[in-house]
Amino acid sequence: MTSSLLWLVILSTLIILAQAVKFDLPATVADNVEQSQRCLSQFVAKDTQVYITVKVGEGYNQRIDLTVSQDGDVPSVYTRKRDIQQSFANVFNTISDGQVTACFTNSLDKGFVENSQYNRWVELDMNIGAEAMDYNALAKSEQLGPLELELRKLEKVVQEIVDEMSYLKQREALMRNTNESTNERVKWFSLLSLFTLVSLGLWQILYLQRFFRRKHLID
Repeated sequence: MTSSLLWLVILSTLIILAQAVKFDLPATVADNVEQSQRCLSQFVAKDTQVYITVKVGEGYNQRIDLTVSQDGDVPSVYTRKRDIQQSFANVFNTISDGQVTACFTNSLDKGFVENSQYNRWVELDMNIGAEAMDYNALAKSEQLGPLELELRKLEKVVQEIVDEMSYLKQREALMRNTNESTNERVKWFSLLSLFTLVSLGLWQILYLQRFFRRKHLID
């Protein structure tokens, strides 16, 4: 029992572990900033907590802006942050299923010309669901021990897996219904096409027979 619990805790830790993305963002003039923006996205289900942290390096006369949005049935913009200095963090809950996209732009101040020396590094850490919870605050508020806290993390991760499986099951049922409906339509369309071709063939034969008899070419 203890061994199984230990493996579950290790598995939950590996699942919860988040990997930050770090990259260099070249600076451009204001007219070209939209074309040079860098975007990172990840699918997030509805009613899911997302915690985004951003760190940026130093850059002379450069301004990094961030926009976090989501497509889907209800397109939404969750964050607009201009001129990020050193770090920035934001927490929000999604209102629909879709891709959550974080787009960065790095614009030069007026009077500066684009050059390879103008760039700043950006580090993005997007924590979703169980990853986004503040477990330290939870442990303090509910006075949880280390093992209890790990079990609470595991409970949250398992719940997310169950929700994800339920979502995939619903998607599978929707796709199956769509395929069955499409197959039914194709079947009736094929039968209609066959009936039309047979009818045209019979009509053509009868028409040619009458035509040749009028011309006395056949008896």
